[in-house]
Amino acid sequence: MITLSFFNFSKHKFWAFAMMGMVHKLLSDVKGLKFYKKLGTGKDGFSVIPDFGQYGFLAVWESEEDASRFFENSEYISKYKAKSSKITHYELKCIKCHGTWDGKTPFEADKNIKIQPDDNIGVITRASVKLSQQIRFWRYVPKSHKALWDNPGLMFTKGIGDVPFLEMATFSLWKNQEAIMEFAYKNEHHKKAIALTKKHDWYSEEMFSRFVVREISF
Repeated sequence: MITLSFFNFSKHKFWAFAMMGMVHKLLSDVKGLKFYKKLGTGKDGFSVIPDFGQYGFLAVWESEEDASRFFENSEYISKYKAKSSKITHYELKCIKCHGTWDGKTPFEADKNIKIQPDDNIGVITRASVKLSQQIRFWRYVPKSHKALWDNPGLMFTKGIGDVPFLEMATFSLWKNQEAIMEFAYKNEHHKKAIALTKKHDWYSEEMFSRFVVREISF
């Protein structure tokens, strides 16, 4: 099971920032937790400017029971419940994944999943940007995502990452499979971004993954 959680803060922002450095201690012995990333976010979708009012937590679990136990009873989550102004949890079922994250492939695609016409689809893209390509990469980011903002199939999007500027990722949530396929294969800005990525070799490591998504409550 894979979960992605977003914690919003209208207050306690310094506490939320400080917790980024304490996360490994609190998560060191969580039963069933196979892989996790505590993520900062960017303002206005994919901005390089940090959003200190929102943080993410991505986790891969041995089972649904392990995830439920953590979100209902753990010290980590109890602290966030007390401080957050809003918490959103998503369950992700992987339908496609290629590439690596810190040398690992954290998500395993389930080929038995039958995608329904009204299933929401999530996309996580992740990359380590080469130091030599930082300026070129960040100059192009606003252009590459220009077509997203008025896209009727896009429900939510956010830049996420565990190391600012260098270790970047994005999460986008789409109404259905048709909406994401329309953007991925027909949008000119997106196709140009892919071509430039290959031309300039921006990344030292990258990963692309797609999921069936549903919002869940704990």
